[in-house]
Amino acid sequence: MTTTADATAPAAASAPPLTAVYRPPHPLNMFRTVRALMRGPKDPTMLVHGTTLWRASRTPQGIATLALRQSTEGVHATAWGPGAEWALTQLPALCGADDDPAGFDASLHPLIAEAARRHAGLRLTRTDLVFDAFASAVIEQKVTSFQAFGAWRVLVTRFGEQAPGPTPRAMFAPPTVAGWHGIPSWDWHQAGVEPPQSRALVRAAERGQRIADAVLAAPTGADRDRVLTSLPGIGPWTASETRVRALGDPDAVSVGDYHLAHEVGFTLTGARADDDGMLALLEPWAGHRHRVIRLILASGVREARRGPRLAPEDHRRR
Repeated sequence: MTTTADATAPAAASAPPLTAVYRPPHPLNMFRTVRALMRGPKDPTMLVHGTTLWRASRTPQGIATLALRQSTEGVHATAWGPGAEWALTQLPALCGADDDPAGFDASLHPLIAEAARRHAGLRLTRTDLVFDAFASAVIEQKVTSFQAFGAWRVLVTRFGEQAPGPTPRAMFAPPTVAGWHGIPSWDWHQAGVEPPQSRALVRAAERGQRIADAVLAAPTGADRDRVLTSLPGIGPWTASETRVRALGDPDAVSVGDYHLAHEVGFTLTGARADDDGMLALLEPWAGHRHRVIRLILASGVREARRGPRLAPEDHRRR
């Protein structure tokens, strides 16, 4: 059983689509694994249509569109665009092939043990596209998911590049690093991104590829955090989210999240926790703390809502 993508067509920007099959040596739920990257139901870079998951990305070789479908034989992938070959080579990592659960003990808590049993095919995906992961995380700082996903949709659609291939609807790859840097201030405002977040992203784009290279070269999660948090306007939450999305980091914990500590505390103890309490609860799984968080979220256990949903303020001129 092979663990690499088997390309069946030559790579060329003007050629027909390339195809590959990834045959994982372990249980895999491709949809649950890769769909964690989707930024809301109207994400212009991802779409689930029937039994196919579509993904548009900007690879080091150019934009690519992937259509993924899982069968008993493996994950069948079709790729279009100049980045098609890169996307197929990276397909196993996207499906969690680099995710190593060695040392993870689900039996330390009965709910985690049950979630791990029920979701044995859940893997931690990685994209290897650091700046795209970083940009989406910055946009999500200190706002509701509704606001962040809307801003991502507007900016990627307006300043990204339309994805190739027979996509079910128009899809877009994110902007280039230079594209992020060049977004005018009024477009950030119109998309609903506050000045601190837009400034942080624009400043980071001035060093774009150097940041990505430094993060990829960093040997540990703490080293990656030091690289990212050295940037103005970037704290531990953004660093952790970047590590999770780009590198599939199994130990990243998004300290400072509005809901996460409450969810972890309630699921593991039946009572809310703050960030310090969450870190203490997750300590027995050091090295796999994000894996535990993913299993908690997959378990479906949720604290009952205590009040009305937050209504975000909108200061944009109508």
